[in-house]
Amino acid sequence: MSTHTNPSTPRERLVVIGNGMAGIRTLEELLAKAPDRYDITVFGAEPHPNYNRIMLSPVLAGEKTFEQIVLNGRDWYEANGIKLLTGDRVEVIDRANRTVTAISGLTVPYDRLLIATGSTPFIIPVPGSTLPGVVGFRDLADVDAMLEAAAKGGRAVVIGGGLLGLEAANGLKVKGMDVTVLHLMDTLMERQLDRSAGALLRHELERRGITVLTGADTAEIVGNESVSAVRLKNGQELPADLVVMAVGIRPNMALGKAAGLACGRGIQVDDAMTTSDPAILSVGECVEHRGQTYGLVAPLFEMAKVAAARLAGGTEAAYTGSVTSTKLKVTGVDVFSAGDFTGGKDCEDIVFRDAARGVYKRVVVKENRILGAVLYGDTKDGGWYFQMLKDGTEVAPVRDTLIFGQGFGGEGAANPKAAVAALPDSAEICGCNGVCKGTIVKAITEKGLSNLDEVRSHTKASASCGSCTGQVEQLLAITLGDGYAGEAKAKPMCKCTDRTHDEVRRAITSLSLKSIPDVMQRLEWRTPDGCHHCRPALNYYLLCEWPGEYKDDSRSRYINERVHANIQKDGTYSVVPRMWGGLTSAQELRAIADVVDKFAIPTVKVTGGQRIDLFGVKKEDLPAVWADLNAAGMVSGHAYAKGLRTVKTCVGSEWCRFGTQDSTGLGVKLERMTWGTWTPHKVKLAVSGCPRNCAEATIKDLGVVCVDSGYELHVGGNGGMHVRACDLLVKVETEAEVLEYTGAYMQLYREEARYLERTAPWVERVGLEYIKRRLVDDAEGRAALNARFLFSQSFSQDDPWAERANGSVDRHEFAPLAQVG
Repeated sequence: MSTHTNPSTPRERLVVIGNGMAGIRTLEELLAKAPDRYDITVFGAEPHPNYNRIMLSPVLAGEKTFEQIVLNGRDWYEANGIKLLTGDRVEVIDRANRTVTAISGLTVPYDRLLIATGSTPFIIPVPGSTLPGVVGFRDLADVDAMLEAAAKGGRAVVIGGGLLGLEAANGLKVKGMDVTVLHLMDTLMERQLDRSAGALLRHELERRGITVLTGADTAEIVGNESVSAVRLKNGQELPADLVVMAVGIRPNMALGKAAGLACGRGIQVDDAMTTSDPAILSVGECVEHRGQTYGLVAPLFEMAKVAAARLAGGTEAAYTGSVTSTKLKVTGVDVFSAGDFTGGKDCEDIVFRDAARGVYKRVVVKENRILGAVLYGDTKDGGWYFQMLKDGTEVAPVRDTLIFGQGFGGEGAANPKAAVAALPDSAEICGCNGVCKGTIVKAITEKGLSNLDEVRSHTKASASCGSCTGQVEQLLAITLGDGYAGEAKAKPMCKCTDRTHDEVRRAITSLSLKSIPDVMQRLEWRTPDGCHHCRPALNYYLLCEWPGEYKDDSRSRYINERVHANIQKDGTYSVVPRMWGGLTSAQELRAIADVVDKFAIPTVKVTGGQRIDLFGVKKEDLPAVWADLNAAGMVSGHAYAKGLRTVKTCVGSEWCRFGTQDSTGLGVKLERMTWGTWTPHKVKLAVSGCPRNCAEATIKDLGVVCVDSGYELHVGGNGGMHVRACDLLVKVETEAEVLEYTGAYMQLYREEARYLERTAPWVERVGLEYIKRRLVDDAEGRAALNARFLFSQSFSQDDPWAERANGSVDRHEFAPLAQVG
């Protein structure tokens, strides 16, 4: 129940030093209990509102944006009457006068003070540790520094093979750096994993291309003006453009110590979270409680709950310490650890191994109670084991099936909904935000919540990494019964998987999946070899993400793309040679006429894209037709491709009296740059030499309209059954800008559209403003997209006709079936 003060009574002044997760969670709990008790001022050293620090790893890996990990925006502070001072670190606490003074010179008085200054990364004091290019991994500024370094490519050395170090290594690898992890101990994450699980984790990281060196003791960071290498004590030297120190954290107690508060390993607090000064409380990673310090989020939230109750006037709430669990957040690597897994006298190990699936489970039991657990590869039962560990549950009744999980040994049997129903109210559902089952159920019933978004908004459960989403949905179903309609699900890629196109693309990037079997194995495809829906999509996504590494799988292409010609209703094929910008020559026309005569091709037609189409070619004649056209200098027009088809042009200023620019010449340049690319669907371009628009540029995927002062770029149009006129993207002055925008637009479409999605529905889905932000407003991002497009093109602009005409590729496709009998 909320405690309200008399409106005539002056509010007490509460100052919070630290705008992180522990301090602001305390305020959230306090506002729920006594919303009118304090005038609150919050000082934050960073220039941001409160964000989820444990989600920095997905931001580094590109899986989330900063905006997606903000826990409390500035509007939340305003709505609750909280004065937020960001980018203003407190330097002095004057306990005698009860004031704090920040670096800005601002002095604020307090009646109660809450210190939540968190921790600082430990930087190994070796020579060179202060060089530019050496960063920690603690806040958004560190992530920004790593992203800036990763944008330049090069080599990164991560010192520390613990939780943060491995997350940093994964993120930097995903961003394209060569990454080496140095770890002093023999086992990665030795505080959380035993040797077996550590070995599996190391193997997985090495499979991703991350080099791991254990037993590696750093002697020196080498460099003059910036980092150039890391030298080990054994003399080995590792080149480095970036060094990430992730060897641990230290409580940030400097402010408390300077104020004369009792400090040991951190600012010392009692069970009421009160320091040696009764007016000052402290929570989070900066504190020492009963000789222990904590660096995980769950204990911080438990502290916050107690501190809030005390600040609200309560006298009973007490913090007695925490039993912790760890879940590794490197996408695709499932690791869970809790309690003491070292074993020893009177302990027994229960172990399950499935080498083929990469699954390892170990539960340590003492006196029929769980002492610790390590799970690798299958962590779905981690919460169940952890709850029994915290509760001291007697496991003798389920001892024989304990290692197989809750589906076999628990009250929930094999029904996941029943398993969640069997959990006590104190069971933690959302580890990222410290939300237990009882809190979620209470919010659903008291606030009338009916869907996942409402639960996230009111409780923050499932609002961060999302791994608990299934359990939250089950709680909704259990609590609301028939009143719960379920969450609207995005359409999966096909019947072989529950994952959407977007989810599969993200997984291919973040997990460094580079083959169709890898994708199907890691993402648990239901079918052994996919289907005609998913295989072509996977083939495209892999080809787009890993140019030069992924080998195109012809078996995963439709027949037209497989034989590089368009099949007709009578079983013959049509062949369309490329004519750059619609231009041709006498030599090309003679070659086409000769081919028509030689192979008795019945129909020759001019296409709408200003090319010549030869209809009625027999399949077995295709290589010979291509060979003759190749001899005249002609290449495939890719009229069959999910890629660039044509660049339609008018004659422009060279011949037309209305032409303002050389539209034909620009069209040829665009086609030379973009031919051969693979895209989610077919792409057509056009260049009109004046606003009369004879080339119909404003109903193309990308169209250029030449005007006196430059070029207008239009996007997202198409003809066909449902004509869509383009949207104006930007106006530029030079051909070079047209080429850069085109490359960037093509790459953005390639990277973010779903397979078989034309540009018109893609533009409507993501919105023109989004595309403008990415291409028009962000010059650096536009240049990077264009660079990625050109890099991909360096592997794509090979004529598929030429290599098949000489019989070196896919000869079997064009050989007639042998006559039998």
